[in-house]
Amino acid sequence: MDIYASTLSPAVDIGAGCYLLVVAVLSIIGNLLVLIMAFKKSSRMKPPELLSVNLAVTDLGAAVTMYPLAVASAWSHHWLGGDVTCLYYGLAGFFFGVASIMNLTILAVVRFVVSLNLQSPSEKISWKKVKMLCICIWLYALVWALFPVLGWGRYGPEPFGLSCSLAWGEMKHEGFSFVISMFSLNLVMPSVIIICCYFGITIKLYFTYKNSMNNSSRIPNIIKLHRRLLVIAVLISVGFIGCWAPYGLMSLWSIFHDSETIPPEVSLLPCMFAKSSTVYNPLIYYIFSQSFKREVKQLQGMCSGFNACRVSNSINDNSIYMVTADIKPTIAARSTLQEIMESKTVTLG
Repeated sequence: MDIYASTLSPAVDIGAGCYLLVVAVLSIIGNLLVLIMAFKKSSRMKPPELLSVNLAVTDLGAAVTMYPLAVASAWSHHWLGGDVTCLYYGLAGFFFGVASIMNLTILAVVRFVVSLNLQSPSEKISWKKVKMLCICIWLYALVWALFPVLGWGRYGPEPFGLSCSLAWGEMKHEGFSFVISMFSLNLVMPSVIIICCYFGITIKLYFTYKNSMNNSSRIPNIIKLHRRLLVIAVLISVGFIGCWAPYGLMSLWSIFHDSETIPPEVSLLPCMFAKSSTVYNPLIYYIFSQSFKREVKQLQGMCSGFNACRVSNSINDNSIYMVTADIKPTIAARSTLQEIMESKTVTLG
């Protein structure tokens, strides 16, 4: 029996290939736009924003290195390349998946730490620390991706035959410790940390707002800023975890039950849904950040002239991690702060 032959109908294969092609195109375009906007603001970028750039890199990396092979295989009604490409695809998928969830976790922790010092201009996270965090994220993901290659865990084809991942059904006994460790350290623990951090930020913002109502007109503006960033961050985290949760549940079912009891079409759906996670972040930025939307439209005007694409540098780029002492409670100052909010939401979302 050919384990790389599709168990789906040709029509479903074509549909899956078209879906993945759309996901790939949207992911590449969207995340490239995020990186372009971040590059244009690089001189004003604050250290923690590098984590958001790092997240866009993981999504772009998955879309570029994985999806073209999956699309070609779907349209061929057979996984292309055999064992070599199956190992490559499974390793890449696991690598970028772990990197994304850990990036979201570190981002939540950094936001929580920053939220504890809303009024402290001296409290900063250095570039060196953030760069070390990014390196640790990639090294951590690489170690976990290499474990199956070294014998702890295993990569193999999905039940429907057109994708490769961790061979859940083959790890019921010898790889069971890997499954438990992987789910505990790369799904459950990060999810709990993310939930606790954002819940803590919400509580902090609530009490800060209440305490500042009668004391200052500046703090509520900063609360609005952090609230907007909090909404974007929560949506991104929920989107990623929500996309991968069905696939995780199906994988657990394959561990404790016979995976052949799941129809191929049913096992295909969580896999396709998980792959769509790389699309959502730029879409969330575009919907909730007026600055990002405006700059994307400016970039679209590049064909009509270079000046149409220039981003204004007139905005006073105060760090959104602190309240500067020179902000006056006037209408003009609040307008400036609103512009700052919009300009910083792009990369911190």
